[in-house]
Amino acid sequence: MHDYTIGLMSGTSLDGADGVLVDFSGQTLRVVASASEPFGDSFRAELLALNSPSHNELHRAALAGSQLAAVYARVVADLVRQAGALGIPAGQIQAIGAHGQTVRHQPQRTSAEPAGAGYTLQLNNPALLAELTGIDVVADFRSRDVAAGGQGAPLVPAFHQGVFGRADATVAVLNLGGISNLSVLPPAGSPLPVLGFDCGPGNALMDAWCLQHTGQPFDAGGAWAAGGRLVPALLASLQGEPYFSQPIPKSTGRDLFSLAWLAEKLRPFSGERPEDIQNTLTELTVCACNAGICSYGKESIELIVCGGGAFNLYLLQRLQAGLPWLRVSTSDRHGLPPLQVEAAAFAWLARQMIRRQPGNLPGVTGAAGLRVLGALYPA
Repeated sequence: MHDYTIGLMSGTSLDGADGVLVDFSGQTLRVVASASEPFGDSFRAELLALNSPSHNELHRAALAGSQLAAVYARVVADLVRQAGALGIPAGQIQAIGAHGQTVRHQPQRTSAEPAGAGYTLQLNNPALLAELTGIDVVADFRSRDVAAGGQGAPLVPAFHQGVFGRADATVAVLNLGGISNLSVLPPAGSPLPVLGFDCGPGNALMDAWCLQHTGQPFDAGGAWAAGGRLVPALLASLQGEPYFSQPIPKSTGRDLFSLAWLAEKLRPFSGERPEDIQNTLTELTVCACNAGICSYGKESIELIVCGGGAFNLYLLQRLQAGLPWLRVSTSDRHGLPPLQVEAAAFAWLARQMIRRQPGNLPGVTGAAGLRVLGALYPA
């Protein structure tokens, strides 16, 4: 029997939407089609602006959610076209898992707040997406975990366990999107739990600095950073952010690691060369990720890297230099290209919701228990 689901992801890097059509009918999942669409400069700027309080933001957020749904619909149309060429009719696709665009992530509560005061917000218009595609849509994956006392993130470790886990060894999976998140996967059958958390910034700060000073949306291959030198005092200042020393479970986003946060940290270092700042921002990401592995995944024999950061060769070299006892590889060596992993994870999460099966790991997010994640918008 065929078991097809589409996954759509637009992450904190704000570079565009990625989509995959996944066949879950075999022993292992199979991506049968993939598509992507970059965000235009003005749309990307608007999404970035909506990460902070601004004028008329409720109206603008609603418009941005609808615009994102239109982007998603074009990605879905491309996937459906590819599927048709392979003899797979659209009617066999059971659902679309649409993550949405995170613009606020505040899952933490204080004792003064009422129950449910924590929240996470992903812009989207899943009703419109269902209308445009004629396919059931599953969206709003994170809020149920937050309602159950969890962080709502990361949600991908359970998926990573099924795709990258091994029977004979512990492995770690590092997703380098705008924010970096780590999954530690013990051997199958081990009494040890799967762990997962956000390490800190991934590409977000590096990309923003690169765009500001070179006009390029990212540092291709890490070449610009590689040509700079570390500024130790700046690195120490950046690492002084309390988030890095917080215990797990924990998650973060652009709410914390924003351009305003970076500008404040850079104030005493205005005389430094831009390429040296880029080198130091790269090292911040490296140190945050390596610290996470050393604290929670030091028995791993391999670090599997996915997300856009998997193409930053300089960053991968720095990761490997700090973790000499394990092998750093990219996810394509394990059957799933780096830019398809998160989209495939949300296809899996949508499938879990359709089957009314849990999608979270309470040991990862801190939720009170297993929960079915997502809301269904029938076509």
